[in-house]
Amino acid sequence: MTDDIIERIESLPPLPQTIIEIEEFRKDPDKELFDLVKIIEKDALIVSTLLKITNSAMFGFRSKVETTSKAIHLLGTNFTISVAIGGTIQNLLKTNLSPYDINSEDFMRASSLATTFATYWLSKVSFELKEELVMPALLQEAGKFILADLIISLDKEKEFKDLIISGKKIYEAEKEIVGLSTSEITAKIFSHWKLSEKLIKVIENVDSISKCEEKYLKKTQMLDIIRTVCCVSAPLSEKNIEEALIKAKKYSLDTKYIKAAIVKLQDKLLDE
Repeated sequence: MTDDIIERIESLPPLPQTIIEIEEFRKDPDKELFDLVKIIEKDALIVSTLLKITNSAMFGFRSKVETTSKAIHLLGTNFTISVAIGGTIQNLLKTNLSPYDINSEDFMRASSLATTFATYWLSKVSFELKEELVMPALLQEAGKFILADLIISLDKEKEFKDLIISGKKIYEAEKEIVGLSTSEITAKIFSHWKLSEKLIKVIENVDSISKCEEKYLKKTQMLDIIRTVCCVSAPLSEKNIEEALIKAKKYSLDTKYIKAAIVKLQDKLLDE
């Protein structure tokens, strides 16, 4: 089964040149906003995604945003980069997500909610943590595209759904059917694409916290909280919020800002 997964990952198309340039921009200590605008404007899909997200009710800007530079100015560099890379990766991995009872739009919405929740929460905790975790918050569930395709090809969709109905966590059902969970497969995909090692290390053990290296532990625990609150199959459900708060206490994380971020996000959704 692992060989099949590796084969599927290795057969993925390469990242577009635009994303490679964005990654290089992200690593450049002397980066200028104008350079990012020039890179993004080469890719119509990224521009479209960026403007769609900027003009969504999630942000509630007073006037319509019509230019790339204005969108980047309002969203910030790191959020913009996350949206650009996330949207492109999801487009490359696009497949039937029926094992999770969602479609690609549901997935993108949950990912956007995760990024917004991470921004609301971590901006109150640490600027450095917010800057580091916005991108993995958006991208950490990408492995589900490979998993869904594999579950369907194995004719295990009903068995997978039955496991979840029986009370199994999604990652437990994934491991039982395929042998690997979303976080592990996402890390393998990003390793294949040669994305940053820090991004890979923070994501790969979200489903197996006990295996996480100490230097990545706090960030991985935070990603687990974000993933739980904004679960792709039921983002912001009462059950998932309650589970996230229990985990936060277990991880010795202050729940005050988590609760405040959830309320702020819920209020935003009421405006949609």
